[in-house]
Amino acid sequence: MSLYSSETYIKDIELAISRIPQIQRLYGKSIMITGAGGLIGSYLVDMLLQENKRGANICIYAVGRNKKRMEQRFEKCSTKKLKLIEQDISEPIKLKDPVDYIIHAASNAYPAAFNQDPVGTIMGNIQGTKNLLDYGLAHNIIRLLYISSGEVYGQGDSQINSYEENYGGYVNSLEARSCYPNSKRAAETLCVSYTKQFGVDTVIARPSHSYGPNATSKDNRANVQFINNGLHGENIVMNSDGKQLRSYTYISDVATAILTILLTGRSCEAYNIANPNSKVTISDFAKEVANQTGVKVMFVNPTEEEKKEMTPISKQVLESKKLEMLGWKGYFDIKEGIAHTLTILREGQKI
Repeated sequence: MSLYSSETYIKDIELAISRIPQIQRLYGKSIMITGAGGLIGSYLVDMLLQENKRGANICIYAVGRNKKRMEQRFEKCSTKKLKLIEQDISEPIKLKDPVDYIIHAASNAYPAAFNQDPVGTIMGNIQGTKNLLDYGLAHNIIRLLYISSGEVYGQGDSQINSYEENYGGYVNSLEARSCYPNSKRAAETLCVSYTKQFGVDTVIARPSHSYGPNATSKDNRANVQFINNGLHGENIVMNSDGKQLRSYTYISDVATAILTILLTGRSCEAYNIANPNSKVTISDFAKEVANQTGVKVMFVNPTEEEKKEMTPISKQVLESKKLEMLGWKGYFDIKEGIAHTLTILREGQKI
């Protein structure tokens, strides 16, 4: 499947680019994007490549653990301005070239990875971030943007409508599942500490539950599985009642938010990424996919393995006012975001 054969995908990228204030500040610059083969990282790479077609002259260092997979992902993007770097960021950074900006999107970000490799998840988030900060310090970068997560709010108070950036919920440090939110929290503090102690300019983005057509094949997050089920005409099987309330954000909106924060966010500040018009329960997300694909939603008891991968968070609704003050606005609601995801995946199969 090729996303580049989808007219809808290209149009979404074009729309996303048009919504980024001060995009011209990236012209002629170099940007390292870690996790470049993932949901968020790959979309950012595609956006910058598209802008280069208009003469932006942005040099993109796409960093990932598997170069072959990146070559497959960006197979139709042959250009001297895209450099694929095979690197596990938990190891010292091998790149010797200086870059102007770093967008750190590399992380184990799906339940199976947390369950199978909690230690690797922690070290990737903490040691990996430190390695990039050290690289940034050595090469005098302009700014590092760290992509954190809405999971840093933990098990928040369900009586609060939405969580602002200064809110801190409960995370049980004695559960291996907490490897993700706790290491994300620690990495955030590491970033602001490097700014204070060494002068490396950092800013933090906290995406809500992100979805889109470019999720990887290994991603076993619920929304990815729902979309894959619907796309293949299979009934959606849920192993919970699905009453957990979430903020969902379509990948195009996530990517525009990240570049907006990179260019106009305040140093050492965190910004939630959430579309206020996309607050639904997990089951409602599944039902919308089912409605658009003609399948049914079924509820079953979870297996013991599935229980281990379940999040204890019943509510994760993020307040987006701080981000909106930078000029960002969510464009895709749940219905349109799911529709575009399905359309792009279908168009991508017609090659």
